[in-house]
Amino acid sequence: MGTTTEVEDLLRLSAPQVLGALVRRYGHFDAAEDAVQEALLAAAGQWPSAGVPDNPRGWLIRVAARRLTDALRAEEARRAREERVAALEPRVPYTLDDRAPREDDTLTLLFLCCHPDLTKAGQIALTLRAVGGLTTAEIARAYLVPEATMAQRISRAKQKVRGVRFGRPDHWEQRLPAVLHTLYLIFNEGYTATSGAGLQRRDLAREAIRLTRAVHRLLPDDGEVAGLLALMLLTDARRDARTGPHGELVPLDEQDRARWDKAAVEEGVALVTRALSRGPAGPYQLRAAIAAVHDEAPSAAETDWQEILGLYEVLVRLVPGPVERLNRAVALAMVDGPAAGLAELAVLEPELGHRLDAVRAHLLERAGAYDDARTAYETAAAKTLSLPEQRYLRERAARLRA
Repeated sequence: MGTTTEVEDLLRLSAPQVLGALVRRYGHFDAAEDAVQEALLAAAGQWPSAGVPDNPRGWLIRVAARRLTDALRAEEARRAREERVAALEPRVPYTLDDRAPREDDTLTLLFLCCHPDLTKAGQIALTLRAVGGLTTAEIARAYLVPEATMAQRISRAKQKVRGVRFGRPDHWEQRLPAVLHTLYLIFNEGYTATSGAGLQRRDLAREAIRLTRAVHRLLPDDGEVAGLLALMLLTDARRDARTGPHGELVPLDEQDRARWDKAAVEEGVALVTRALSRGPAGPYQLRAAIAAVHDEAPSAAETDWQEILGLYEVLVRLVPGPVERLNRAVALAMVDGPAAGLAELAVLEPELGHRLDAVRAHLLERAGAYDDARTAYETAAAKTLSLPEQRYLRERAARLRA
C-alpha cells in the first residue's frame, strides 16, 4: 500500500511510458491519451487503499489498452466498420513483461512531441501535456493564456502528429537538438517568467529538470544531454536566493549564496566536468561550465570573469546568437571595463528587447553616466511584461534620480 503522494508521484513518472506504449501499439494519439488518463484516474482511486500492483506500468497499460480498444470499437461500430476492429486487438495480452526490460518510450514520445512540422509553441505545449503530464489548465496558467487557447494549441499539435509512425526517427540524432531546445525553453520560462506577477514558475522549471533527467537516463553518454541537465541544476540551485521576502528580484551579485542549493551545485559540477572530459564541448556544456564558475565562486567579487569571458568566446563561435553575444558583452565589461561592454552593445540587435536596455543601463551606471542609465532603466521597465522585473528596473532608475 502506498500513500496518496507516493501513488501520485508513481503515476506521474509512469504516464509518458504508458502513453508511449499505447501509441506504439495502436497509434491514435488522441484516443490513447484519453485512455491513459482514464487508467491514471482508476489507479489514483484504487491504489492508495488496495495497494500498488507488483507491475504498476503493466497494470496501467492493460487498463488503458482495454479502454482504448473499447473506444476504438465503439467508434468503428458507429462507422459500420466492425470488420476493422479485430485488427486493433493485440494478439496476446500486452504487458511490460513482453518488452525489453530496459526499454522506455519516454524519449520516443519526446521525439514525437518535438516533430519538425510543429511550431515551437506547439512542441512545448504537447511535450508538457503528453510527457510532462500537466493538464491543459496547468499549462495555460503557466503561459498566461486562456485555457481554451491552450486547448486549441494542443489540439492542433495532436492533429499534425496524427498518423506519424511512432518510433525513434531515422537519423534521430538530428532530432535530439529539437528535444533539448524544447526542454531548455520550458526551463527558462519556469526560471524567469516572461510575464506575470511572479518572477519564477517553479513547476515548469522542476518539470523541465525531471524530463531532462529522463533523457539523461536514456542517453547517459551524450555530452549535450548531460550539459543541459547540469545547466538546469546549476541555475536552479540559486532559485531560493533570487527573490526577497516580498517576491522582489535579487540580482546575482547581491544574492545570499548560503541559500543556494549545495547538492544541486555539486551534482551539476560533476555532470559538466564528466561531459567536458569526453570530447569537444557543445553549447549546453559551455553554458553549464559558465554557470559552474558562478556557482563555485565564494562571493560575487571573487568570480573568475576572465574564465567566463573565455568560455563565452568559445560559445559565441558555436552559437553567435544575440543572447550569447549580450552575455559575452557583460563578461567583457567585467574584465575590461564598462566602456568595452557598451561598445559591444552598440552593434547588438534591438529584438533583444528589455534585456538589452537593462544591460546598457547597468553598464552606464557603472561608467558614471547616471542620467543615461536612468533613462535606459526606465526604457527597459516599459518593455518587460514581468512585474518583478518592472519593479526592480524602476527602483534602479529611482535610485539614480535621488
